[in-house]
Amino acid sequence: MGQSGSFMDLSINGQPRPLPEGATEPDMPLLWVLRDVLGMTGTKFGCGVSACGACTVHVDGKAVRSCVVPLSAAVGKSVRTIEALGTPGEPHVLQKAWIAHQVSQCGYCQSGMLMAAAALIEKNSNPSDADIDAAITNICRCGTYPRVREAIKTAARELRGAIPDGKTRPERLKAFRSCPLITSKDPCSSLQMLARAMAAL
Repeated sequence: MGQSGSFMDLSINGQPRPLPEGATEPDMPLLWVLRDVLGMTGTKFGCGVSACGACTVHVDGKAVRSCVVPLSAAVGKSVRTIEALGTPGEPHVLQKAWIAHQVSQCGYCQSGMLMAAAALIEKNSNPSDADIDAAITNICRCGTYPRVREAIKTAARELRGAIPDGKTRPERLKAFRSCPLITSKDPCSSLQMLARAMAAL
């Protein structure tokens, strides 16, 4: 992965992604490279000044706000976006917990919120309230912060194996455990249809 003249290529979600020559500049925000050049619209534009966190992605495992990260700063590094967090068949523990705790309301901020939360629990599998508050500075206009906190704790417990199947797992999480990310069947349909619609924005 590297740079040659005006041509750059990136490593995104474990795959090399060459960028069309002339389509980018070194100072182009990574957010616009993802959305406008590569068509990866899961990462959202919110404020453009690194304040809201809707555009959060991982660069070399660190949560960053892609609206202020220049393309040149991502060359030669590993970029991970919401598209690689989980799959419909194998959702990430955070995505399952998000559904179980019904975190999403309008849903617009959620891809960035999930990426920030993923960076946290990958480094800290038992975060305290203070740890969560320090790491998750994303803005949610719907005010779902208490649900976000509980969902992160649920996901972290599952990651460290502290929720044996059928025993101490919260009943809501059990109900959604096998629910795919996108489905037309209840009880998940309303949240997941919303997630599909927001990913297309």
